[in-house]
Amino acid sequence: MEWKEMDKKRRGVLLTVMLLTPVTAFYLMQLIMGTKFVDVKLMAVAANGLWLAGVYWLLCSFTGYPVMSSLVVHLLSALWGMANYFVNLFRGTPILPWDFSALETAAAVSGSYKLSLTKDMYLWLGVLLVAAILLRKYLTWGKFRPTGKTIMPRVAGVVAGLSLMFIFAQPAVLEQMKVGAYTWQQMVGYCTDGALSAFFDNTKYMEVEQPTNATIDDVKYVLSQVEDAQGEGLTFHVEGPADQQGGTQTGEKYNVIAIMNESWADFESYGNLSLSESVMDYIKSLDNAVFGHAYSSVFGAGTSACEFEFLTGNSMAFLPSGSAPYQQYITQETPSMASLLGDLGYRTLAFHPGEVKSWNRDKAYPLLGFDEMKFRQDLDVPELIEHAYPSDYTDFQQIIWEFEHKEAGEPLFLFNVTYQNHGGYEEPDYPTEVTLTDCPGQYPRAEQYLTLANKTDEYFKELVDYFSTYEEPTIIVMFGDHPPSLEQEFLDKAYGVAQADMTMEQYMAKFQVPFFIWSNRPLEAEDAPQETSLNFLGQYLLEYAGIETDLYGKFLQEVQQQLPVFTSVGYIDTQGKAYSHWETTQYEQLLKDYQLLQYDRLFGISDVT
Repeated sequence: MEWKEMDKKRRGVLLTVMLLTPVTAFYLMQLIMGTKFVDVKLMAVAANGLWLAGVYWLLCSFTGYPVMSSLVVHLLSALWGMANYFVNLFRGTPILPWDFSALETAAAVSGSYKLSLTKDMYLWLGVLLVAAILLRKYLTWGKFRPTGKTIMPRVAGVVAGLSLMFIFAQPAVLEQMKVGAYTWQQMVGYCTDGALSAFFDNTKYMEVEQPTNATIDDVKYVLSQVEDAQGEGLTFHVEGPADQQGGTQTGEKYNVIAIMNESWADFESYGNLSLSESVMDYIKSLDNAVFGHAYSSVFGAGTSACEFEFLTGNSMAFLPSGSAPYQQYITQETPSMASLLGDLGYRTLAFHPGEVKSWNRDKAYPLLGFDEMKFRQDLDVPELIEHAYPSDYTDFQQIIWEFEHKEAGEPLFLFNVTYQNHGGYEEPDYPTEVTLTDCPGQYPRAEQYLTLANKTDEYFKELVDYFSTYEEPTIIVMFGDHPPSLEQEFLDKAYGVAQADMTMEQYMAKFQVPFFIWSNRPLEAEDAPQETSLNFLGQYLLEYAGIETDLYGKFLQEVQQQLPVFTSVGYIDTQGKAYSHWETTQYEQLLKDYQLLQYDRLFGISDVT
C-alpha cells in the first residue's frame, strides 16, 4: 500500500515507527548487554540514536519499507549488543576497533566457547519478536521507493543517512557531546555512553599519541641519567648462577627457555579454595627454583599483549586499552629479548603449537628478532590433544626435541607460547579430575580449567627431568599470560571478595599469574622477587642467566626498584600500595620517562635505545 493511499491511523503508526526506531533500537542494544536503563547517559541516547537514524534512513531509502527497515535495525542493534556482551565475558573488554585485524585469531578459537543467552537477552529478543508479530501487516506498507522523476528523495535519504553515520562516528563530535570510551574500563563506557559511540571513540586510539617530550635530546637525557645511576650502583641484583658476563663461571652461555603458559593462574594462592588436589604441587615442591607472582595487563584474553610485554619490556599502560601490539605497532624491527640475545650469538626460536597467522605472530616474530618460527604445522613430535588444543605434553616434548637436535655448544633462546589451557572450558564429557571439595560440580568451567592446570603441573615434571641431566647450562622460566575467564561466582569465591567491593590492591591482584624460574645449575633464590609484572620479568631472567641487559633494560631495573609492579591496570610501590593511572603521584616523572623511552623503542625517535 502506497503512503498516499493510507488513512490517518496507518500513517500515524508508520510515523511513530520512523520516529522511535533510533531510540528503541539503541535501548534494545544497551539493555540486551545487561545495562540498566538508568545508567545510560541522556547524550548517549542522542549520539547513538542519530547514528542509528543514519542506518535507518539508508535502509528506508533502499527498500522503501520503513517498518521492515525498523525491524532490521533493531535486529542488528541486538546482535551488536550481544556480541559485545559475549566478547567482554570471555576476555574482559568489549569489541574494539583493532579487533577486526585479529579476526583469524578469533575464528581459530571461537569453537571452544559455548554461548548461553542471558535472561535479559531472552526478554528483549522476545519483545522484538512480539513487536514483529504486531507490526507484520505493516511490513510492506508505506512504500515510498521513488522512481523516475522522484529519484531525488531517494538520493536525499542516502546522503542524509551517510552524513549522520559519518558525523556521529567522529571522536571530536562525541567529545563535544561528552560521550565516548572509558579506556581504563571499556565495558563501563559501552554501557553508559553507548556501545556505538564508545566503539567509534576508540578509533582515536588506533595510533599511539606521541609524548610531549618526545625529542632525541629528551631521550638521550633520560638515558644519560640511567648511565649515571648505574655508575652509582642503583640497580637491582639477584644472586644467580652466573658470573654476569653472559654465562656460567666457566664461560658457558646458558640456554634460555621462556614458556608463556596459556591462561595459567594460581587460584590457590588467595587461600580461599579447598581443592581435591593442588594443581601446582610439583612445581612448588622443586628446589633450586624461584616461585612468585607476576601481574598481567589483561584478563581472560589478550595473549599477544602479554608476550609483547615480556619480550620487549614495554608496558600496555602506554598503549590504548585492549589494543593488539603485534597487529598495530610491530610493523618494523623492534628491540626485544630475542634481538638482544641474537646479538650475543644466540640462535633464537619462537614456538607456538597454534595457527601460523594467529595474532599476526608470523610477521611480528621476525621483526622482534627471532631467527626461526615453528607453529602447529611444524611439530616434530606426535600431537596429543587436550581440551581441543595441542596439550602441554606435546608442547614440552617439542621443546625437548629442539634441544636434542640443536648443535652442541650453540646457545639457544627458545620462546614458547602454549595452547592447552586456552579459554572455553565447556568441552562436553571432559573427565574432571580436580574438584572443589565444598561444592563439587557447582562450577564446571572452573573444575575443567583446574584439571587442565593440574596436567600442566604433571607434564612440566618431564621437562625438568630431561634438563636435570642435560649437559649444557639451561635456565627455564614459565609464567602465565593472564588469568582465565571463569564463572564469576567462582572468581568471587577464589578472591574472597566480589569485584564490586574490591580495593585497588585487590583489583590488581585479580590480574596475578604465577612465574617459576628453574635452572640445571645452582640457583640462589635469596632476595628473589616475590611479585613483579610481565614487563619486568624478562630482566630477572636475564640477570639469573648472567646476561647483561641493554640500557633500556637497565632503565626498567630502576623503575622496578621503585614500582615492583606496573601494568595497564595500575601500579604498586615498594610498600604494597596500589595506584590507578588516573591518580597524581610522586612517580609522575618516572612514568613520563618510561613512556618516552617506550615510544622511542616502538616508533623510532632516536637510535639510542
